[in-house]
Amino acid sequence: MRRALDVRLTRYLPRPQESLSDRLRALRRRWRLLLRLSVSTTLAYAIATELLGHQQAFFAPISAVIVIVAGAGLRGRTLYELVAGVALGVLVGELLILSIGRGAWQMALIVALTVVVATLIGIKGLALTQSANSSILLAAVVPVSGAGNPAVTRFLDALVGGLCGLLLVLLVPRNPLRDIDREVQTLLERLALALSDVARALREREFEHAERALATARGMTSLVETVEATATNVAEIARMSPMRWRQRQRVEQYARSVQNFDNAVRDTRVLARRASAMLRHHEVPPEDFALAVESMAEAVRIFADDLAQDEDFDHARQRLVDAARIAVTSLPTAMTLNSAAIAAQVRSLAADLLYASGFTRDEIDDRLDFD
Repeated sequence: MRRALDVRLTRYLPRPQESLSDRLRALRRRWRLLLRLSVSTTLAYAIATELLGHQQAFFAPISAVIVIVAGAGLRGRTLYELVAGVALGVLVGELLILSIGRGAWQMALIVALTVVVATLIGIKGLALTQSANSSILLAAVVPVSGAGNPAVTRFLDALVGGLCGLLLVLLVPRNPLRDIDREVQTLLERLALALSDVARALREREFEHAERALATARGMTSLVETVEATATNVAEIARMSPMRWRQRQRVEQYARSVQNFDNAVRDTRVLARRASAMLRHHEVPPEDFALAVESMAEAVRIFADDLAQDEDFDHARQRLVDAARIAVTSLPTAMTLNSAAIAAQVRSLAADLLYASGFTRDEIDDRLDFD
């Protein structure tokens, strides 16, 4: 089972070398990006040249590319700000050039000021690079005589391009349900892996397995942050894009579950730490503790496989309830701090995962009341 999980996890890890077939698969996954870029740049250029009559409408397709590529993964408000920022940046830059002229030192000044302003307002990465490139074009390309005010013309071109890029982002969005499902599936697979190690530690009474589980759980912090960021982004996509409105309810369910997954990872860290402490102090764990934790790991694996379809949820939920019941009822008469903590963490972990599966607080209290 562990080997099978490791094989699945490697799909999400970076590879040192990629073959041609890997690159072809990556290219197939980018069909939306290719469609957005080709349609948005063509549409922006056509509007700027045919409808507005601009002769040097290069800023229209350039702005479309900036919004699509640099704006990938940005939240809705930030994406709108990027569209406005690109257009206003072109306007301000062109007005400045009209005041100081074009030339070598003017280009240096314009590029430097562009980078300074972009940095101060929080633009970075590819968007910052594109801003600098745009300022170079402003300074280097002399407007055609008789083509009107270049500041207004290029501002309109940039605005048209940005709006076309935004339109294609909304009309050809990524699949938010698939994106969040893939991230959550990876998280749950690693969580199941950690729980299986805890169960093995309790079963074989070897704390090294618990230490490995603890290391796995600690290493999931960045993955949880990634899932949280993805949940925020896909929720906005589902709200903004008419093409994804039918997925809004399902995506929102994922987004609500993220905090519970974070709590589950934290519970697993505490569980692994307590199991390690128990075994390092040569305490004998109750025989059914390993069964309880393994039942928990099995429930997590079921969620990982079927989270997008809700299939077998009742079975997984029952496994969680059984795990909590086994842990609580198997406590010895003379409890130790570690054994009591392990039972409490199993119950807490079961509650967090039941929350994530859609149970209400009252339903959880009712199912986990073993008095």
